Amino acid sequence: MAATLAPNSTPLGELNTTPLIDVLLVLLILFVITIPAATHSLEVPLPAGEGKTIRNDSNTIAIDARGTATWNGAGVSQTELASLLAATTRLRPEPELRFEPAGQAPYDAAARTLQTIHASGVSGFGFVGNERYADFAKRTAN
Repeated sequence: MAATLAPNSTPLGELNTTPLIDVLLVLLILFVITIPAATHSLEVPLPAGEGKTIRNDSNTIAIDARGTATWNGAGVSQTELASLLAATTRLRPEPELRFEPAGQAPYDAAARTLQTIHASGVSGFGFVGNERYADFAKRTAN
């Protein structure tokens, strides 16, 4: 006897995608397992040193009577000072830079520091503590 089809039944023409998805998931898992772990290292340059932090509001450069420059209280060389100043010019907004030489600070140390500051391109710059010497001319005139 021949098989007869129901009048409204038609053969299914859709592709069964379940085995295809299973194979793709297995391949994905194998691919993830075979990826090597990241073992390389990346060297990251850190700030100039302890105590030589850059503040976002204002930074102070002071010169003492021996001619030693300090950045926010920590001693710095002229090259360290130049790198710290370059870092401040990249901050937005650029922090204010305050220059406070001591009354007995050597002129050449103050001039070198001012030259370094000028070369860095700092825009917000000011002298601090000059009011202490406001009556200097009055005392020497007597």
